[in-house]
Amino acid sequence: MSHVGVPRGTVRKRRSLALLTTGVLTIPVLAGCSSGGEETARGVPQDIAPAARETVADGSTANWAVDALPATFNAFQADADSATTRITGALLPTLFPMDRTGQPKLNPDYLESAKVIEREPRQVVLYKLNQQAVWSDGREIGAPDFVAQWRALRGKDSAFWTARNSGYERIEKIERGADDLQVRVTFSKPYADWRSLFSPLYPKEITGSPDAFNDGARTTLKTTAGPFVLKSMSKSKGTVTLARNPRWWGDKAKLDTLVFRAVAAKDRTQALTDGTVDIADIDPATADRITLARRDRGSNGQPLNHGPGAEITPAQALRSWAQAHGSDEDAAEIAQAAREKNRKAVVAYATEQKALRDFAVRKSLEPAYTQLALNGESGPLADDRVRRAVARALDRQELAQTVLGPLGLPAKPLGSHLALAGQPGYKDGSGALGEQNTKEAQALLADAGWTRGGAAEPPKDTKAGSEAEKKGGKDDEAEAEKKTAGDAEEDKDATSEKTEKTEKSEKSEKDGKKAEEDSTEDSTDSAAERKKADQAADRDSEDSAASRDEGLYIVGDDNKPGAPAPATVGSASAVHVLAPARTAAAQGTVLLRQAGVLGEGGAVAATDKQPGGAAGAYAPVGTAAPAPAAAKGQLGKDGKTLTLRFVLPSGPGSQSLRSVGDKIAAMLEKIGVGTEITKVPDESYFKDHIASGAYDLALYSWPATAYPATDGRPIYAKPEPATDGSLLVEQNYTRVGTDHIDQLFDKAAAELDEKAARELMKQADARIWAAAGSIPLFQRPQLVAVDKKLANVGAFGFAAPRYQDIGFKNRQAAGSPADRKK
Repeated sequence: MSHVGVPRGTVRKRRSLALLTTGVLTIPVLAGCSSGGEETARGVPQDIAPAARETVADGSTANWAVDALPATFNAFQADADSATTRITGALLPTLFPMDRTGQPKLNPDYLESAKVIEREPRQVVLYKLNQQAVWSDGREIGAPDFVAQWRALRGKDSAFWTARNSGYERIEKIERGADDLQVRVTFSKPYADWRSLFSPLYPKEITGSPDAFNDGARTTLKTTAGPFVLKSMSKSKGTVTLARNPRWWGDKAKLDTLVFRAVAAKDRTQALTDGTVDIADIDPATADRITLARRDRGSNGQPLNHGPGAEITPAQALRSWAQAHGSDEDAAEIAQAAREKNRKAVVAYATEQKALRDFAVRKSLEPAYTQLALNGESGPLADDRVRRAVARALDRQELAQTVLGPLGLPAKPLGSHLALAGQPGYKDGSGALGEQNTKEAQALLADAGWTRGGAAEPPKDTKAGSEAEKKGGKDDEAEAEKKTAGDAEEDKDATSEKTEKTEKSEKSEKDGKKAEEDSTEDSTDSAAERKKADQAADRDSEDSAASRDEGLYIVGDDNKPGAPAPATVGSASAVHVLAPARTAAAQGTVLLRQAGVLGEGGAVAATDKQPGGAAGAYAPVGTAAPAPAAAKGQLGKDGKTLTLRFVLPSGPGSQSLRSVGDKIAAMLEKIGVGTEITKVPDESYFKDHIASGAYDLALYSWPATAYPATDGRPIYAKPEPATDGSLLVEQNYTRVGTDHIDQLFDKAAAELDEKAARELMKQADARIWAAAGSIPLFQRPQLVAVDKKLANVGAFGFAAPRYQDIGFKNRQAAGSPADRKK
């Protein structure tokens, strides 16, 4: 099931590629810091109804719901997604799949051993292959397959359309070892995450030439080496069918066939009740229905106390009957139609509930986490003090409880960007930022110049924030002065009105201090209302342009010194466009494997300090201006209110995400920060808003990884300016980073001592917390509906599925379980 707020794609394999469940999505309070050794936090165990292979029947078919048919079977292409990963996991070699604790574990089906045999003068890794490992065409898996994949992915030949090359560019050469079963890989520079390479491993027939790589594996895989082979793909039926691999040398697959069926999230409940699927990721609402269905098993035919009609009281039922049988024929006809409609709904619901009794809900925590992203590229959040204030206003425990508590899952906030609870090296590093504290958050905002009543003040040509506020060229200074003068003239009447009311207040001193304060508040409200009316009028004139330029974003009227002033709509430089790096843009639909180890809580080095920014936020042309805040409420500066644009997905599967967003908005309101919540379609949420930088606040997710030094760097790398003036952000969609963080990632990637590498990652995590561009909230819940007779499948947590062990506990009658009509 896809999750919005996450770049869409795989949780386990998409390294250096971005996800969010568009993310439904895919939370200790910010406090919880600890600066000692590793924590012993335990992860939530997987829930797969484990069963010994001898208790699982041979044969039959299982149907597994996926979001959509895969656009490609090539996991290294830009449009590879979660379905690509799920399916290729049953077809191709994964040399080091993740285990239950989120660590890479050698796969004995393909490898007898793999280890670093030399460190000087070059790192050398020797792979010893399982001598029985063969491709489905009978050819041995060997060095030629490793060489072909390296050459395709190392980034030197642009003819190969690849989405990532992390690690492969560090390889100097690959050779045959002492025999055909040995592969010797020599690196040009040390690479700690060498276990991440060659998974999945493709046959040389696919990776050996650009044509085969680019097109040969998009709709078919003729040669595979897993417990299953690809039998067929039907776009009309929306299915990919796998059959047992007759050449598989490992444990024989229990199922005859495994069918992956495209079922949209909104159709999952219906698919379960009519027997279309046996395994499906589900939302909490469907999980509740399954729980109720199993509870009602012993109701002996009594009417259900939930579902359609359950809310009708006896008095309402009696009144409905009376109307249906009354003398008023028109009213009776309407009442009878309503009663018949309700009766059919009750019968249909009861039938569905009866079918849902055959399923169990298996739940764990998904190897992915949801974060609050703060876009530090421009506007108020360019000032690190404002970002830290936002972060310290959050009660992360309450947010975690909102999502995980009702599901009976541990509701503890996540303390790391680079590891999840249960993974080696996990430690809560949030102390580098500080615990939740409303007063300190307000003090940070005051230090940044945001004050109560600041929205009514005329703009000033002064510094606000930190060194990013330095003035640019003479043209910018002139424009800023012009703007200041213009705003002062605009506010002349408002200022005059405020002065009159203040004089009145002074004359009425005998009425006490309270009357004086009330007068000041009234005058501020009046000035704010005048500005609101002016802004609304300006917006009305731009509505038609907005409809023509959907997706066009402009910087708010801050004209900060040193930054170009917004141009008029239609001019070549009207929009400050942020262009992700080439590879990042290509990876917009893929989840980045992200986790590993945690950072230390310590002081922030000078190289980690962030530049500040002027007030102002951006919004789409045509968006109504936010209402000015009263002096007693929202903060402001230089005539502007502190309002942040909060973008959330609007799809039916994103309700919990929107609930979290509403709570965050309420928490920020307490410190005087306003939010303008904009709900956008799921399909455009990531591409048109997150990746493009068209937001101030957003919720989306990143997947866990066993290789944080490799997978985490593009997410937190410091954006670099491109020659065309745009920013190369890779997957760092918050646009917040430092040189020091980059250096720590680079050192960890080259550190072959695992303990030392983890310590470097802990330091990096502490500095990511301190930069306050990304605030981890909670690990995402994983809810899977599974036919209760199926074993070894469900909520896998960190671990990769063992497809050959999945099957039904009892032998089924003729016809697959998925074919039966419930």
